[in-house]
Amino acid sequence: MFKNYIKIAWRSLKKQPFFTSLNIFGLAIGIAGGLLISLYIYDELSYDTMFADADRIYRVNADIKFGGPARDFAVQSAPMAATLKNDYPEVELATRFRTTGSMLIKESGTETNVKEEQTTYVDATFFEMFGVSLLIGDTATALKEPNTLILTKTAAEKHFNVNEALGQHLVLNNGDTYTVTGVIEDLPRNSFLRDHSVFMAMEGYEDSRNTEWGSHNYQTYVKLIPGADAKGFETSLKNILKDYVMPWAQQIYPGVSLEQFEQSGNYIRYSIIGLTDIHLHSDRVAEISPNNRIENIYILSFIAVFLIVLASVNFMNLSTAHSLKRAKEVGIRKTLGSGRAALVRQFLIESTLIVLFSLIMALILSALALPLFNSLSGKEISLPLLNPVFWLVLLAATAILALLSGSYPSLFMSRFIPVKVLKGSGENSLGGSKIRNALVIFQFAISVFLIVATLVVYQQLRFIQNKELGFNKDQVLVVNDVFAIGQRANSLKDQVQGLGFVESATLSSYLPTPSSRSDSSFFKEGSTEQENAINMQAWGVDHEYMSTLGLKIVAGRNFDRQFGTDSLGIIVNESALNILGLQPEEALGLRLSRDLGQENPEFYKVIGVVENFHFDSMRSDIGALSLTLADNGGSMAVKLKAGDFSNVVAQVEAVWNKVAPDQPFNYYFMDESFNTTYEAEQRLGRIFMIFSILSIIIACLGLFGLAAFNAEKRTKEIGVRKVLGASVGQVAYQLTVDFLKLVGIGILISLPIGWFAMNKWLEDFSYRIEIGAWVFVLAALLAIAVSIITVSYQSIKAAIVNPVKSLRTE
Repeated sequence: MFKNYIKIAWRSLKKQPFFTSLNIFGLAIGIAGGLLISLYIYDELSYDTMFADADRIYRVNADIKFGGPARDFAVQSAPMAATLKNDYPEVELATRFRTTGSMLIKESGTETNVKEEQTTYVDATFFEMFGVSLLIGDTATALKEPNTLILTKTAAEKHFNVNEALGQHLVLNNGDTYTVTGVIEDLPRNSFLRDHSVFMAMEGYEDSRNTEWGSHNYQTYVKLIPGADAKGFETSLKNILKDYVMPWAQQIYPGVSLEQFEQSGNYIRYSIIGLTDIHLHSDRVAEISPNNRIENIYILSFIAVFLIVLASVNFMNLSTAHSLKRAKEVGIRKTLGSGRAALVRQFLIESTLIVLFSLIMALILSALALPLFNSLSGKEISLPLLNPVFWLVLLAATAILALLSGSYPSLFMSRFIPVKVLKGSGENSLGGSKIRNALVIFQFAISVFLIVATLVVYQQLRFIQNKELGFNKDQVLVVNDVFAIGQRANSLKDQVQGLGFVESATLSSYLPTPSSRSDSSFFKEGSTEQENAINMQAWGVDHEYMSTLGLKIVAGRNFDRQFGTDSLGIIVNESALNILGLQPEEALGLRLSRDLGQENPEFYKVIGVVENFHFDSMRSDIGALSLTLADNGGSMAVKLKAGDFSNVVAQVEAVWNKVAPDQPFNYYFMDESFNTTYEAEQRLGRIFMIFSILSIIIACLGLFGLAAFNAEKRTKEIGVRKVLGASVGQVAYQLTVDFLKLVGIGILISLPIGWFAMNKWLEDFSYRIEIGAWVFVLAALLAIAVSIITVSYQSIKAAIVNPVKSLRTE
């Protein structure tokens, strides 16, 4: 019997190639889109799960408000790890990371450096904490001694044969020499250490032994013993403030108490977050690697479900609409004794065949689209075709989809009453039109919602890119690793400034785009109370910094070589004045120090106030900032004149090679670095756009099929209308307007939902757009235009048929 069902189903599908093709193609697009998004979500949810005992590993966070706005840190003070290990019996292990950004590395005795983008100091407990094994070396001794390091396999291969790596000597940043004590496999792309390639022994890092609780620079991880109460442990962390932080603070602020500290509005709150939760649930200062946001995963999950539901709705719509053609078949089957259950099985097998064909096409489409999707999402996803679990999940999902998609059409057709359908009573006796209309409304409501979301995301990104930042990011070339050439840095700067296309150049490690960051607490002269502390960014710059980046002075003046006292001058921004409660002119001459507690504190005199400029993401407000003169040229920013930039980089590189022939030349343009800050939003916008288009295509396929069926069903009516004098335009309008009403209802449903959802998304930005009415108008017009184009083809095609031929139709 089953074989007979298959044979009849195959014949039925072959008899209606147009509708079968629409169903298969529509479902294939939906399944392919859902599959790609599911692989992306699986990859995101799998972050850091590969580490041993990942469910017992937590990072210790700090929420701090002190002399400025509250800030949430992913880093701790140096003594935190040892304190947790010693004082808390539930802590099995503690490990710290102190990231150092990029480093120049060369073999001892050679001159040519190789740049490693992400390096870090790490405690020797790293191996036991995360279950990392060495390809070469001994985890019991690696990283135990000062000036030792381990490399990833890829990093090691840049210098020597991996099997010969142990005991090799490497020079870091043209300074200290380190001994290689191990090589590990490259860390997975879905781990928080994915970009790190060099791990240096914390034992040799002097700052790691300091006992200051006020400086936060170390990512601190703890592994709790099996069965430990993580919530209870987190609650007990408040004792750290009472037992350690306040006694340390009292050495600097004599007489300060915990009650006084908290009454002043300041606070330090410690918390923990699970290792596997960090990637999607943490967006703090000093994250060790860029993270995603769980909100984006929710959005993509909804899109995946929407695509599959849209495709399933298409199938149901087309199947029930086409059921009129099979009404007599059902009537004859029932008359000859077929039961309803047998008919349901027959139609479910037909839907299963369509879903299976769609699955095959979806896998082909997914394989073809993966390179583009990986480019859009920044992933390295592949179809796990050799994984049996993948096939089990896929087949289970296919069975569910076949059941959901085919259940309504099969139940709908199996309930036809033989007497009525054999008399040809028409659609009124069969029903289903209201449900089909509701499904069309649902499809276009989703499509319009995705169009609105896409427009809002792109509008916010354009707002960010075009907003007045307070500094000039255009035509600014940034040359990295200038620190590697030591005293020759100023010579490099002078020679580059002499090039004809250069306006000015500056040496500094601190830039408004992603770069070094440094917080310090300052105090006004004569004020030593902790509640009067001013916490702000402290950037070391040179005399040309402000002119190169186009920063504006609102009071006072810039640094000037004619004033030798400017070495103790300081320029603050407007946000710092808000904390001080002063107007720009009032701040001039104010003396500030960050050496409270020392016998002879060094005071800086405010010589200028700079207009606020965005040096952090626009998700946050502009914080307090100070600039002082310093010789710390980690990078060189070069302001270029307008013109042809085709030869600019080559000429700057030529100067670099003359001044530093053995050092690699690394550069980027500041506007590109600015854009990477919003890479997650850019990717989200691109993904929205792609899947909005897919949803519209799926909706249009269904609309196209329904329009074709509607025109075919009304063939005689069209013939009569034309005989009675109706024009082609009038007939086409009559056939089109019914569908436009459904599309209009879908638009009215989706617009308020789109407005609410995207306003919630925009709340994450301190600087954001207001959603204009034009967004909703454009989304509605796009949906209407697409539906008119889709339906009008079938309508005009039906309207131009010879009425004689129409009236002869059975």
